[in-house]
Amino acid sequence: MTSSPPATRLDPAFIRQAAVLITGVLAVVFDTTIVNVALDTLGRDLHASIATVQWVTTGYLLALAIVIPVTGWLLDQFGAKTVWISALALFLAGSVGASLAWDAGSLITFRVVQGVGGGIMLPVMTTLLMQSLGGRSLGSATAVIAMPVLLGPILGPVLGGLIVTHLTWRWIFWVNVPLCVVGMVLAWRMMAAPPPERRSRLDGWGLALLSPGIAAVVFGLARVGAEGGFGHPSVFLPILAGALLILVFTVRAWKSRNPLVDVRLFRLRSFTTSNALLFLSGFALYGAMLLVPLYFQQVRGQSALAAGLLLAPQGVGALLSRGVAGKLTDRIGARWIAFTGLVVVLLSTVPFALATADTPEWQLIVALVVRGAGLGAVTIPMMATAYAGLERDAVPHASIITRTVQQIGGSFGTAVLAVVLERAIASHAGDRASAFDIAFWCATAFTALAVLIALALPHQAAAPSPDASTGAETPRMPTAQHR
Repeated sequence: MTSSPPATRLDPAFIRQAAVLITGVLAVVFDTTIVNVALDTLGRDLHASIATVQWVTTGYLLALAIVIPVTGWLLDQFGAKTVWISALALFLAGSVGASLAWDAGSLITFRVVQGVGGGIMLPVMTTLLMQSLGGRSLGSATAVIAMPVLLGPILGPVLGGLIVTHLTWRWIFWVNVPLCVVGMVLAWRMMAAPPPERRSRLDGWGLALLSPGIAAVVFGLARVGAEGGFGHPSVFLPILAGALLILVFTVRAWKSRNPLVDVRLFRLRSFTTSNALLFLSGFALYGAMLLVPLYFQQVRGQSALAAGLLLAPQGVGALLSRGVAGKLTDRIGARWIAFTGLVVVLLSTVPFALATADTPEWQLIVALVVRGAGLGAVTIPMMATAYAGLERDAVPHASIITRTVQQIGGSFGTAVLAVVLERAIASHAGDRASAFDIAFWCATAFTALAVLIALALPHQAAAPSPDASTGAETPRMPTAQHR
């Protein structure tokens, strides 16, 4: 018997909780990208070398990656409200400290504090909102959850460019303060504070394997641009060591009764497929976020601020499509929504690969709007499918895995396209337009691969089933029709 698709109307209580959580998490998603615009300014003002000032970003990313695996245990031990407010307080303290930094070392230290808070907040937000749904309206809910994730990489560089141009770099961190304060007040007043559902034992060995493993991979990928490729020991050795640690963790966790992260979720084809797409989206979203501003600056002669502003149309497109994509995902399933969105992303990237010096800029801006609409549409079904059919206790594990995959995928996509672009520029001396064409064709090829993988997503919308013990609706494990 085929169940009817779940309703797409979201509970007002979910909307209130989402508003509280997104208010706080906006500071994190903007901060992840906003600082990149100011690195050159930071180096000059703090009298630091490029190699040193890069740790302002790298230290943040490493701290964020290291703490992600422990978020499920923190929720079990201390409860959602305590963990959320504590993470916000950490991020706030790091932001204030970074804004008052007196040298590069102090700035890097406070960025690490920010990364710890931010690394806790992102998977906790997803866990709390997904658990509150009971398996219903996953597409519509994901459209709400994905909003800051979509807007951060797009509007962050714009905001950073405006601040660096018209204010001092310290305001990059001060803008986080009101978001953190308001987020903490809203959480204190509006979030429920039930006792922790269960007290789990920390998997110390798992933490000792997974957190350093993720951090090593992210560190190696962050070094790719500085070392000009994957062949340098400071790049491939950390990536190799990190991959081995993650592999050992996976083998151990697969057999464990109480793993830090339950990797057995990968037995579900829908979960595996959605995470493969989330990884490849690193090329489509974060990799292109590297190429597009550089293209406008180095080929079109735009300023850094203008190049950042020219990314705004992509954000508009993402906002326009996400609501429709969420409702359609709930109604007809993820496969064709993701497939169509990826095809749109692919086709709208081609104009950049074919562009010449004479191509009107308005055509590229239109392509960015369309591209943003495709990205907004494809993100929703990918995330919703990752949580379809999961028991409530499995949601924190899914949040940790999807966040880690996005983190590594974004770093990998950026690193690969940076190497492709650098080598293309070296082989096309004096012809940067042709070099960028090669890089955009590479991004298009990875998007084409994602299009094929999207065909493995579930065809029908997963429906919740009643829980006999509570009368509530809880998600059913995927059956053949959902796979």
